[in-house]
Amino acid sequence: MTATTDGGSGPRPPAIPAGGPPGPLPAPPAAPEAETARPGAASPVAAPAGAAGPGAAPATTAPATTAPATTAPATTAPATTAPAGAASPGTVPVSSAAPNSAGPSSAGPGTASCGTAPPGAVSAGSRLRAAGPGLPAPGPRDDTPAAAERAAARAVRNLLGRQHDEGWWKGDLETNVTMDAEDLLLRQFLGTGDRRTTEAAARFIRSCQRPDGTWATFHGGPGDLSATVEAYVALRLAGDAPADAHMAAASAWVREHGGIAATRVFTRIWLALFGWWPWERLPELPPEMIYLPKWFPLNIYDFGCWARQTIVPLAVVSALRPVRPAPFPLGELHPDPDAAQRHAEPRATGWDRVFQRLDRALHTYRRVAPPPLRRAALRACARWIVERQENDGCWGGIQPPAVYSVIALHLLGYDLDHPVLRAGLDSLDRFAVWHDVPGPGGGPSRMVEACQSPVWDTCLATIALTDAGLPPDHPALVQAADWMLGEQVLRPGDWSVRRPGLAPGGWAFEFHNDNYPDTDDTAEVVLALRRTAHPDPERVDRAVRRAVRWTLGMQSAGGAWGAFDADNTSAFPNRLPFCDFGEVIDPPSADVTAHVVEMLAAEGLAGDPRVRRAVDWLLAEQEPSGAWFGRWGVNHLYGTGSAVPALVAAGVPADHPAIRRAVDWLRSVQNEDGGWGEDLRSYPDPEWIARGASTPSQTGWALLALLAAGEEDGKAVERGVGWLARTQREDGSWDEPQFTGTGFPWDFSINYHLYRQVFPLTALGRYLTAVGRPPRTGPRDA
Repeated sequence: MTATTDGGSGPRPPAIPAGGPPGPLPAPPAAPEAETARPGAASPVAAPAGAAGPGAAPATTAPATTAPATTAPATTAPATTAPAGAASPGTVPVSSAAPNSAGPSSAGPGTASCGTAPPGAVSAGSRLRAAGPGLPAPGPRDDTPAAAERAAARAVRNLLGRQHDEGWWKGDLETNVTMDAEDLLLRQFLGTGDRRTTEAAARFIRSCQRPDGTWATFHGGPGDLSATVEAYVALRLAGDAPADAHMAAASAWVREHGGIAATRVFTRIWLALFGWWPWERLPELPPEMIYLPKWFPLNIYDFGCWARQTIVPLAVVSALRPVRPAPFPLGELHPDPDAAQRHAEPRATGWDRVFQRLDRALHTYRRVAPPPLRRAALRACARWIVERQENDGCWGGIQPPAVYSVIALHLLGYDLDHPVLRAGLDSLDRFAVWHDVPGPGGGPSRMVEACQSPVWDTCLATIALTDAGLPPDHPALVQAADWMLGEQVLRPGDWSVRRPGLAPGGWAFEFHNDNYPDTDDTAEVVLALRRTAHPDPERVDRAVRRAVRWTLGMQSAGGAWGAFDADNTSAFPNRLPFCDFGEVIDPPSADVTAHVVEMLAAEGLAGDPRVRRAVDWLLAEQEPSGAWFGRWGVNHLYGTGSAVPALVAAGVPADHPAIRRAVDWLRSVQNEDGGWGEDLRSYPDPEWIARGASTPSQTGWALLALLAAGEEDGKAVERGVGWLARTQREDGSWDEPQFTGTGFPWDFSINYHLYRQVFPLTALGRYLTAVGRPPRTGPRDA
């Protein structure tokens, strides 16, 4: 399968989804007794019939109570076979040629996994993993460094081959089919749909359907009501008939789970645009909120930047309540079509009751709002939206604010040929990744990314390659550094509202998002830049000084860092009836704070009082188990893999009780196959913490923590490195259909297709250095 992305250079937050409430969470099975033991060599587990072939990752697991899922049509990208004459142990051959152009998308092997589980999936709670043919049990200890060297050499070649001509890396960013469904609904609303796009989107949506008729929001996850409703409607727009077997299965499941009335607000807003749901039965969002001062509760700057960018245009849409002619009825999605308009709001108590009453008051206000004030508020919202459009035409570099901004401005009189809307629509086309699906029923397939991650991917790739021994003056690294330097944000953005006197200097996640740089990308970019030998070191120093100053200025009151704003911690926004789609504030998190601490320590600031406060905050955030919660990655493996290296870098000794507790926890949750994995269900259900099929990225995170803690000679590290070496593909990549990235914990999940490459390589490189066999590159003209 081939894959391309429309457009080129021109998340952090990932897009606000319309995915609905999860289905019932199956309880993970009881852990085997072996889990409780500290690590030791696990007995090899016999491979079941039909186990994965050579080089394949172990089968993704699904809870025993979840309906089995079928695998989508094979869409694996052609593998790039490692050249003959592999390098001798310890040598990473590199090419002196210019980096290959991977195109705007440099995704890993395979295509969107769409939430389906492969055949032979087993319980996500089990630590017992079948190695399968071609995945033998680890060999003697002396074999591990040699295997790691060979794996690192292959991975370096693979990663270098993915670099774009301009110096950046970008893997596909896979989320769920609500992005694709809403794209078709937008085109229907604007009257801009075309047959090729509709058919390609429908082909992708169909490929993601589960056997029970539903759509999930992550690989192997349960059916999701809102995602299923949106996917169903999109396929109706594409011409699929309600009586078709796959459509009938979907509508039956929707009715069994409450129908449209039980979906989330975002889904019902999309349906209201066509009269499929009454506007009166949606939470009120008055545009006059644009006037609330920044000290007033529920002003727009109390919301996280991703929510803020979406709420302002939706306030316009909510005020105008447009209804386009519905192309068909949707009675089949209501358990009782005659009662569809009489959906009663649930009983609420406490603060929820207060905000429910506030919503009723806002509905009353709508009827009496002074027309001059309403018109002025709509104009103010329009001005706010237009002022935040990026140079490439997008808003915030993410899809939902762009979609709703286009709708809002169009309703306010901007025609589709207006430069603002034309640029906005063009930017949305650049979120599309096209695949060519072969075989019967094949053809073009189109997946919409929620956002794009070139800055994040590029800094992580740079770190991985330098850890793997690529010399700092290698052309690929110099070119990457040059590109990252050009992406530094040097103008104020929304963050300035809370920090008006702070000079800019951060980096954003995307190609174009100058309004919303984030501290996480900034920290990792600085770490990456310091690992390269750029020909203009003073330019690097200036950029780093600006970044350090800006990052320190973004520290929140408690000593930690959020991603996009300082002190974005109000409890009120999450309680609004409108905000049922996931996290809408940006409080400090352990993973972001850890990355910032690691960067500041590398800049010689480990003893700075501000850094010591952050270290104290991190230590206090450690959970009794010894793990840290992961806000932007799944989940405790990500949080712990971020926190331990940062604490050690900041001077916390490896024998500190917090570090030892983390090490003990990681040992105790290692899978029998040697890897680590954690299912997204660990967010709502603690029984799922650190349970799931082993994945390359999560195994990499665990190894990074253990290596930072001085465990390079331990059995857990040996087994983890062995798992990475055994599961690597011949072309130097790894398979990872699982979603290990987090947009909103549980509510919106991400498969970063480059995570499967950069984190294993980083771990392998650091392991080889720790055991006294630092990876080396071959001659520059090799």
